[in-house]
Amino acid sequence: MEVILKEDVANVGKIGEVVRVRDGYARNYLLPRGLVLLANKKNLKTFEHQKITREAQSVGESIGAVSLTIRMRAGEEGKLFGSVTNIQIEKALKTQGLVVDRRKIQLDAPIKVAGEYEVPIRMTADLTVPLKVSVIPED
Repeated sequence: MEVILKEDVANVGKIGEVVRVRDGYARNYLLPRGLVLLANKKNLKTFEHQKITREAQSVGESIGAVSLTIRMRAGEEGKLFGSVTNIQIEKALKTQGLVVDRRKIQLDAPIKVAGEYEVPIRMTADLTVPLKVSVIPED
């Protein structure tokens, strides 16, 4: 019988693994104690979704702790020559060691004036993390 481990089980495997165990061991020991789930399509899909959500939350926490500073040439009154787009924010995050797809950066319009901005990053359908972006003029 194939099962998904909900906890580490000695001599069987670690949390999250799909392992094959004997039917009696699963029915009489693992299942009653809530240590495993049956490895059917529904449970595999649910477990995979939970895994992706946990990873997105951990990356989201890392992003929430970061404050980006982007230097751009600017004219009078802080108006930028050009603009800051989601591509530039993606590159700035890479320099910080964080990999985020630029399509997840929810920038309504390009930033055209120097200042402090809060840019939402959509990690999953349910999770959006704010990123603090400071655009400052170059000297």
